[in-house]
Amino acid sequence: VQLQASGGGLVQAGGSLRLSCQASGRTSSANAMGWFRQAPGKEREFVSTISWNGGTTLYANSVKGRFSISRDNAKNTVYLQMNSLKPEDTAVYYCATRRVGAVANLESAYDYWGQGTQVTVSS
Repeated sequence: VQLQASGGGLVQAGGSLRLSCQASGRTSSANAMGWFRQAPGKEREFVSTISWNGGTTLYANSVKGRFSISRDNAKNTVYLQMNSLKPEDTAVYYCATRRVGAVANLESAYDYWGQGTQVTVSS
């Protein structure tokens, strides 16, 4: 399974971006997908995850109410809509997927990772 993340960029505080992550290869829509991020000098942290049918979503407290995760299984793609961005959202954002299993906020639960896309929020 290969994951290709895109949509990052430079945005002013208060702005919006939408990240996309398309899966290819031996994919399955019956799995959870998630987003993590890593800021300079910090550990990678959980951002959001979505179940295979979109019925269950989880968010980190730091992004709740500002970010929204969704997926289109016909396109093997998961999205992260990021609104009201803050400078502290600056990070490399990674998408990930599990071989099997429900939503999870632990990095170790995910089996495949994309290459990351840079999001920079200026103040």
